[in-house]
Order: sequence, then C-alpha cells, then structure tokens
Amino acid sequence: MSELFDAHGGFRHLHSFTLATIVQLENLRFCRKFLTNDPREAKEKFYDPKGRQYDQMTQAARSGRQNIIEGSERSATSKDTEMKLTDVARASLSELRGDYEIYILDRGQLPWSVHSPEAKAVNAISLDNPTFQDDRVHESARHALSQRQKYARWLDSDDGVVVANAMLILIGRALAMLKSQIEAQGDAFLKSGGFSERLTGKRVEAREQQRDADAPECPLCGKGMRRRKSAKGDFWGCSGYPECKGTRPA
Repeated sequence: MSELFDAHGGFRHLHSFTLATIVQLENLRFCRKFLTNDPREAKEKFYDPKGRQYDQMTQAARSGRQNIIEGSERSATSKDTEMKLTDVARASLSELRGDYEIYILDRGQLPWSVHSPEAKAVNAISLDNPTFQDDRVHESARHALSQRQKYARWLDSDDGVVVANAMLILIGRALAMLKSQIEAQGDAFLKSGGFSERLTGKRVEAREQQRDADAPECPLCGKGMRRRKSAKGDFWGCSGYPECKGTRPA
C-alpha cells in the first residue's frame, strides 16, 4: 500500500523552510525591539498603541512557517491541500512584507533598491544545504541558526530601517522559493495524480483481480482472460487485447 502515498514531511530540507524559520525568529526580535505601545517612546519606535501591529506581524510570520510544515505533512494524501497550504504560506509572508515596507516608509525612507550595495550584499548570500543524521529537530534548528548568522551584520543592527530592509529581502527570497515549490507540486500532480486517483485505481485493480481469480488462460497466448460483455452476452477476452484477440465462451 505504500505506493498509494506520496513522499511527505521533508520540509526541513527546504531552503524556504530555513528562511521562514529565520524570518519568524527575527520578526519576533524586530517587534520586541522596534515597536512600542508607550507614547513616550513613539519617536524612537513604531507606535503601536493597541498592539495590533505586533499581533498581525507575529501571526503572519508564524503562518508562513507553519503552513510550509503542514503542507509538507499533508502531501502524503492530498497534493491539492499541499498546494493550498503552500500558497497560504506565500500569502502570509507577502502580508508581512507589506508591514516592513510601511515601517520603512513611515520613517521617511525608501526600501533599498535591488541595485544598491546593501541589497546586493544580502542577495549574494547563499544558504548551505542542511545535513541530518539522527536528530532532525535539533539539527534543523542548529542549521537555521547557523544560516541566520550569515545575515547578522544587518539583522543585529540598532537601526530598524536596516533590519526591515534585510527582512524584505529574506522574505522576497522565501516567496520566490515557495512559488517554485507550488509550480513543482502542480507538475507532480499532473504527472502522477493524487492519493484519491491512486486509491480509486487500486480499488478497481483489486476488484478486477478478485472477479477474474478463476479466469481461464487465453487459448492463443496463455495470458489470463477477463470477462467481457457484448450484445450476444458475456464472454472471456484476452487481457492482452488488442494485441491478442483470443476469446472463450463464458
């Protein structure tokens, strides 16, 4: 029965998951460091009097990572669900990207141009492929933290605009990866179908095998025969039809 199920649960190998993990962690740090509900600090931080900005940003970052996980786990029985959850992850991270854009604009500045030295430096960083032995949760977390250090120059800045710009680039890279994942998931579904289609095929195959358990051999080629119907009644036809046209009366 294992051929019924797609491979699943490999999200820890995905660069998109590593980036989403970094984004969620750094978003928490950003919100704690640069948002405030104290009007006395409003000139230094982004004023969030009722904490709604904090809640929205932390939920969006969490949704991005968690939906990658859930989509990967659900891929065993539903490619459609996997694609939908991956798309939810993209939508959540897109929402978060909008919040960082507003933070920068609210400070009277513009997001870094893709041609700026800063953006080029961040974009030039590549992620290492994760390697796992026998402790995936521990090793995956260690990998994410090690990759985070590659961006520490910007993420550890005391200038919120610098951090926000770096986050924009990290989120943008994660979004591009998730877009490619959805396209690959769609291609896989078109080629091999999903769990429902394979389950139906297996059920039909099982019924055929049960029904034809006592089928005779073809008199021409020796293959098993299958019961057929015609206007004149039932008969046995070769399972190799149309290459072989052997028949027997039922």
